[in-house]
Order: sequence, then structure tokens, then C-alpha cells
Amino acid sequence: MSDKRRPWAQDLLWRAEALGFDLFIGVVRLLGVDAASAFGGWLGRTVGPLSGAHKVAVRNLKLAFPDKDEAWRAAMLKAQWDGLGRTFAEFPLMDKILPSTGRVEVVNQERLFQIAADKVPVVFVSGHLSNWEVMPAAIVDSGVVCEMTYRAANNPYVDERIKASRFRYGVRLFAPKGGDGARELLEGMKQGKSVALMNDQKFNTGVEGPFFGHPVRTAPGPSRLALRFGTVLQPMSVQRIKGARFRAVVHDPIHLPNTGDRTADIEAGVRLVNAFMEERIRERPEEWFWVHRRWPNEVYAALAARDE
Repeated sequence: MSDKRRPWAQDLLWRAEALGFDLFIGVVRLLGVDAASAFGGWLGRTVGPLSGAHKVAVRNLKLAFPDKDEAWRAAMLKAQWDGLGRTFAEFPLMDKILPSTGRVEVVNQERLFQIAADKVPVVFVSGHLSNWEVMPAAIVDSGVVCEMTYRAANNPYVDERIKASRFRYGVRLFAPKGGDGARELLEGMKQGKSVALMNDQKFNTGVEGPFFGHPVRTAPGPSRLALRFGTVLQPMSVQRIKGARFRAVVHDPIHLPNTGDRTADIEAGVRLVNAFMEERIRERPEEWFWVHRRWPNEVYAALAARDE
């Protein structure tokens, strides 16, 4: 919607929100990385458990780890809110949290160097693990030309600031919308650019597959792109070591089956991504983004009936 067609009250509210966002960024950058991260962790631990998202996270942990007790879940949730708060506060400082700054150890970085040197596009896949912004930071800091997809903020002024913040550490973003977004991804890969997508969120029209023993729907886009260009899925994960220091892990590539049955091959790719994500989450459950409704409504309904 153009500025001329945008209701003035909505525009004023968006501008006020953007001003608040500017203030937040300014304060955080004045604090510096370690102090801002610690403050964010305190804020997350304090405010997070009071939100409705906390109840969602409790249900998700029950679905994923039914054998764990309440004390274990409470410890996981406390650590999760600490990590989410830190990630939120670290976001405006990501240009200071790069492998080249010494704050990020990259395991198997040689693989990223190889991708950069070969100039053969790959499809990076990951999930909302720890500070997930570290993944694109590690990719571009290693010299890989890569386009990162993201969901645009509803507030266009804030969205521009988000893009500008990521631009500071070399990340170029675009928000795909329907066919236009798909065409942009395809054009980028035709030009030899890799793409990176988060592939761990609910996608209502996606491919169904198992995740922690329950069915979920997952976006088929990464697998579809990899098959179309005859390339691999390149999984990565991020771990928080201590405070605002991280480990980015470049895992072995996922080679998708190519049987000639494109639908079956895409479904197999989705299942492989789900299995990769589940393995990473089981390793470090406190570092996943538990606060979104990953499973379908009927799975939550069955959990509620069981808990009655």
C-alpha cells in the first residue's frame, strides 16, 4: 500500500513504533554486546513466563518429550526464555557477532569456503536454534553469495530498519510473496547464488511428515529448489556456548533422492529435514524456539484430552 492510500492513523502508529525501535537499537548498541545480551536474558526470563506464548511452549515440550517431568520442563523453559531474550537484544549488534570478530566458532568452515570457491549454489536449511541470526552471519562472513528469505514485518518502517540492520553485516534479504518470491529465488539460483531458508516452522499447506512422533506440515520449498537445480540441502545449526559467544556447525550435506517421482522425492526431502531438526533439538532442547504452534490443532486437542 502506498503512503497516499495508507490511513493516516495507521501510518502515525507505525512511525511511532519505528521511533521506539530506533530508541531500542540505540540503547542496545551503546550497551555493547555482552551487557546487551545479559540484559536481554534477564528480560526474557522475567517477562516471557508471563506471556501466552509460555503456555504454548509448555504444551510443545509435553508433545516432544512426554517422558520428562515438570521440573525438567521448567528448567528448559527458563533457559529458553533466557536465550530468546538474549537473541532479541543481540539482533541490533549482529555486525559485532561474526566469525571474524572471534565470537563465533565455525565448525567445518572449510565446507563454506568450498561453496564460495565452487560458485555452485546450494540450499542452506536450518531452524530457529539459539541465535539463528548467527547462521546467515557465518555464511556471508565466509564469502558465500547467498540470499536470505525472511518474513517481512507488518510495519514497513520497522521492516526497513530490520533490513538495514542485517545489511550492516552483509546479509541481503527479501521477503517472498507467492509466485513473485518463488521467481526471485529461482532467478537468484540461476545466477549462481545460494539461498538460505528456515525450515522448522508450521506451514499449513506443506508436506506432512513425522516430527517428535507427531505429524507436522513443513514447507517443501527447500527440497523443491534443491531438486530443480540438482544441488544439495546444506544444513547448519547454531549453539550458544556462553553469553554472546556461539558455535555455528556446518553439517554434512543432505543429498536428496532423485527417482524421477518429483512428489515422492520432495516428500523424502522434507522428512530428512524434519529428522535433522529433531536431532538438533534433542541435543540441545533449551535452544529451540518452543513458543510457536508447530503441530496441527488436532495434536494439541489430543494432548489436552490426555491431560484432563
